[in-house]
This record gives sequence, C-alpha cells and structure tokens, in this order.
Amino acid sequence: MNALRTASAGLALLLTAACTAPTPPRVEAGTAAGTACARPQGPPEAETPTTIDVIEQAYFCILGNYYSGATMDARSLLSAGFAALTQELNRNGRDVPEASMPALTGDRTTDWAAFEAAYRTTTDQVPDLRDELAVVTLEALVTALDDNHAGWEHDIERPTDSYDGDGYGLGLRANGNPGGALPPLFVTAVEGGAAQAAGLRPGDTIESINGSAPFIDGKASPAIAALHPEYPDARPVRLRLLRPTTGRRWSVTLRPGLYPRDLTSLRVVQPKLLDDDIAYVRLRGFASDSANRVFRAVSRLRTGRTLSGVVLDLRGNGGGNPAEAIRLVSAFVHGKATAYQCTVTGACETMWTDDTVELLGLPLVVLTDRDCASACEHFSSAVKDLRAGRLVGTRTAGAVPGPAQSYLLNNNTVLRFPTRRHLGPNREVIDRVGVPPDHHVPPTPEDAAAGRDPALAKALTLLNQ
Repeated sequence: MNALRTASAGLALLLTAACTAPTPPRVEAGTAAGTACARPQGPPEAETPTTIDVIEQAYFCILGNYYSGATMDARSLLSAGFAALTQELNRNGRDVPEASMPALTGDRTTDWAAFEAAYRTTTDQVPDLRDELAVVTLEALVTALDDNHAGWEHDIERPTDSYDGDGYGLGLRANGNPGGALPPLFVTAVEGGAAQAAGLRPGDTIESINGSAPFIDGKASPAIAALHPEYPDARPVRLRLLRPTTGRRWSVTLRPGLYPRDLTSLRVVQPKLLDDDIAYVRLRGFASDSANRVFRAVSRLRTGRTLSGVVLDLRGNGGGNPAEAIRLVSAFVHGKATAYQCTVTGACETMWTDDTVELLGLPLVVLTDRDCASACEHFSSAVKDLRAGRLVGTRTAGAVPGPAQSYLLNNNTVLRFPTRRHLGPNREVIDRVGVPPDHHVPPTPEDAAAGRDPALAKALTLLNQ
C-alpha cells in the first residue's frame, strides 16, 4: 500500500487497527468454489505458505468486494501478477520457456483458469522459487489496484529488542512524503538515532538521496521513500546535505535502526495554552477515544479563564478511525453531512455529525500539511466545506479513497482495501487531490532552522482578529 507512514511503529499499528476494525463476522461469497474470503474475527493464526490457491482466493476476493471490483477489468490484475512473476525469475537469474502470458478474453473465470495453468506450468519448472514467486505475484495483484488504502499484510516482523517508546528509522522527519513533498526537501525535526548522531539539524536541505535527486522537474521522485525505511528490509541511506545558514555541504550515510524517543512526543493528544486565551491541541492520529481526549484537554485549558479560540494541529496526522473524525468535527457544527461513502454505481451512505456531542462554541483554526491523511482529511474537508473553521498550512495528502476493510485469506494473511469511495461534504473527490488550506503557509528551511512556526503564527493572528 502507498499509505503514508507515521513516525512511530506503535502508533501506526494503532491507527491501522482503528481504520480496519473488524465488524461482525460475515463471509463474502467468491465466484468460484473455495475462493470465499471472510472478515477477521481476531488476530490471524500463524501464517502458512502462499500458494496459487491463495492467489486465486485473493483475486476473487478483490473482484467481489473492492470498491470498483464489479466493474474493473480483471485482466489488469492478472497481467500485473504475471509480469511480477517473470521479473522475479529474471532477478534470480532464471527463466522458463513456458513463462508466457496467456491470452485473456475479459471473462473473469476463464481468464483465471488460463492464468492458473500458465502459472503452474512456470512454477513447476523452478520448485525452489515457488514460495517467493507466489508472494510477488499476489503483491502485484494488490499493487495493481493503485490504491493507497489497499495492501496485503504478510510476513510481518517486528524488531525483537524494541520497547515502548522506541522509534525506528533514520531519526529524522522531513517536509513531506513521496506523494506530496514540495521542493526544497529539508529536515523539519531530528528525533534521535542516526540523524542525531550525525549532527543533522532542522533546516538542513537534502540535495540527494542515495545519489538521486529528490525532485525531477519539480516533482517528488521515488528516492524520497528511502527517508521512511521499513523494518526489516531497510538499508543504509546516503544523503547529500546543505546547511543554508552556513553554506556547508557534506555527505553522510545513515543506518536505520531503533532509537529511544521522548515519550511525551508520542502522546496522541498534546495540549497547551497560547496567548493566555487560546487552546492549542496537537492531535497525532485519530485513535480510539481521541476526540474525547481533545474535548477533555480543551475543558482543562478552559478552567478559570475565557478562551477565544482553538488551534487544532493536525500536521503529521496519518489518520485512523473515521468515527473519531466525525465526533471531533461535531464539536464545532451540528446537523451536517461530514462525508459520503459511495459504491461504484453511485449509491452513497451519508456520514452525519454526531449531534450528541456538545458544541464547544469556540472559533477553530486547523493546521494541515502533506502528511495529514485519511481520517485527518475527512475532518479537514468537513471543517472547510461546512465552514466550521479555517485551515492554515499546506494541502493535505490526498490519501482518502475510503475506509479499508480487512479480509482473511486461507494462509492466515490479510487483504485490506476500501469497499466504498470517500467523497467530501460537497461530494468532491479528495483522494489524490487533497484538501487545500484557506491560508497557504508553506514551511521553509529558514523557519525550521530558526525554530519558527509561521503556520501557527498565522492561526493566532486569525483568532486574535
């Protein structure tokens, strides 16, 4: 899945669980015997090998349940899968004369039979590669959906020496991700680990990553993904850096790893009082009960004083439970549609505000950036469209195709993908577009180096007008 990574592995797992929380057991019928997939009823048992039968199950599970599965051309999935198979053969220095893509007709069942026959003929010639060929083939089927909320959870490993509060990675944060970074690419925070040991500072500009430019013709390049390494396959990352404040240029190789982090920075809700009368709350993710935690934080800051407004900082918020986004926006507006979840045929379910939530009765400014994704964009679009507040910062990630649902495969691995498409309150598409701010205040290396926060300063100005 091309979803945006959060800074903490523990938080990422929490948010994923919230977004894909199991619903009451329901078995989805496949179109062929033995291909049904079911919603998980709890943590999967031990994973077993991926086989052609599991690939078949995944294929029909996608066609039967994915948002556009009923209308999509299934040949695109099979073509991607067979291409991945042949590429893996090449990577292993092997090839099979019979490894040719079969002719496909557009009939899903007939095409699957042709694909399976060619697949079995190919893999029977290289039995020692059978397991890895199956894995890359299934991964390619899911990748072919080109959906940032679609993924296949398998072969999950975690660092065995981690403890609560560990971070994993290079120990730095930068101003964006491969799908949404804007030049220049620069360090916004140093959290520890290799980045701290190498002396990196906020504001340092990243001129190249493993010898590749972070931007090509003004567009983010795939090289930026190396700044977000995933365990256990992460490799050292070589950066070419410029420190604008001094003009110094140098190169450094950073090795991903575990590093201790300040536990305070990991709290989902981080409140403080600004200018004696403005409640500032940073919300790192829409985890379970996060809306209530925001309400309690504002209530505490309100004790003994009259507040003039709320700044809700959603920068870096990777999303989570959409129900929490609805509850949070319901503290600022009632009786409105916050979003629509629609089928491919255009039938939509309306997501309404929760009018049992008490209105705060305070002006709201929301800080957003290109790492505000999924449920964060649900909330931000509702605030903007319903005029419940103003957005300040930069456009959001454009990563909200719809809430992902989980489906268990026979080898105890899990498919995830949306079954409905998310539209904003004005029925606009947000996925791949993002939510534009009312006031565009982009970060700069100079501000990061000096510790300035121009977006927050703009928010305070708006609330003090």
